[in-house]
Amino acid sequence: MGFVNPAVAIIAALAFLVVLLYKRVNLGIVLNATALFLALLALDWATIPRVIYETSVDLLTISVVLATFGIMLLSQLYKETGVVNRLSESIGRLINNPKIVLSVLPAVIGLLPVAGGALMSAPLVDLEAEKLKLAPEKKAYVNLWFRHTIFPVYPLSPPIITAALLTGVAIPMIILRQIPVVIAMVIIGFIIGFWKVSALKNEETPAKKGERTSDFKKFLKFFSPILTTIIATIVLDSIGLGLAQHGFDVVIAVFIGLIVLVSISGLNRRVFARPFRTWGIYGITLAAYGAFLLRNIMDKAGVSSIFSSLAVGGGVDVILLLTVVPGVFGLLTGSPAGGVAVGVSILSGIGMFPLPFAPKVAALVYISAYLGYTIAPTHLCFTFTADYFKCTLGKMYRYVIPSFLVTFPIALLVYFLF
Repeated sequence: MGFVNPAVAIIAALAFLVVLLYKRVNLGIVLNATALFLALLALDWATIPRVIYETSVDLLTISVVLATFGIMLLSQLYKETGVVNRLSESIGRLINNPKIVLSVLPAVIGLLPVAGGALMSAPLVDLEAEKLKLAPEKKAYVNLWFRHTIFPVYPLSPPIITAALLTGVAIPMIILRQIPVVIAMVIIGFIIGFWKVSALKNEETPAKKGERTSDFKKFLKFFSPILTTIIATIVLDSIGLGLAQHGFDVVIAVFIGLIVLVSISGLNRRVFARPFRTWGIYGITLAAYGAFLLRNIMDKAGVSSIFSSLAVGGGVDVILLLTVVPGVFGLLTGSPAGGVAVGVSILSGIGMFPLPFAPKVAALVYISAYLGYTIAPTHLCFTFTADYFKCTLGKMYRYVIPSFLVTFPIALLVYFLF
């Protein structure tokens, strides 16, 4: 037994987590430090090394950590080689409408889940948004919101991989239930972002048929590493080798995508080595491990018993548990993976939601954590975007909060209908 009861331990651990986030400590360090702090409070110290060891050798943990590392490396190399800029330029030439370009560009670059990655699309959004004379806070909102419309249905998103493996629900089953939510996000983003904005076209002379074919070929070339990774994941998942059960289909697919990127970019050894010399790639990978460690320590500490007594006694509505728990942790940590890990740990521990989860339960837990993360002030994309466009978080929230309030009920509706 630990030194304090689970309720006191979790409150103290959450306060510790909030302080670290307020001090802008890296999320990977925050999640691992919070897990260890909770362990020191709530576990017999002799059991802590065993929990760490069990987490470290667990196949699900290993696969998610490797997949996260590979996806982060792919994202960083897209940036270092300049392929992401050429991909953006090809999209701009193919689409002759600034509003659609502004909706598509952040989402496409969102396929590269770099921490604070909205900063990658911000210059491109800024340039295109000038054609529509958007205010800085509108530019910031468009960049932030449309970047995050793609992740709920993106099979290579580390949080959705984590959610699938923790809940025991296949990624396609989760994605299927996010499609109406994504449609809602796009529609509300378009309405709020471009309300009373004149529909202008790009000033460039429309490309001829041959030029458009060439632009499309360039787009396919620069998009091919991502496309190859997605296709490889689907193929490996369908051939029946059991790779998907432990998440190794994504690991293999990501490294196939890396080979394609290396081949089309012709990068040299010096450029390839750059991402390994930056903290970013390791910080996010460490966060993936920290999410699993925090979940396992919460399980051992009996934190779920707090919520179990409330649920069984009728003190807390089931829907509140499915939405508020992952949503709040997603908001606090600025990480959907963190929200999912804690949420699944608590929900599976109370006995009402045995693993594997029903697909609709897994989908609601994931989208709750994701939307909580999207509006979090601890979310790096949020702060970086506000800083780039020189507007306050308050001005961005004028658009972000209404978008959240419209989107979240759609997620609940999907849960009840499907």
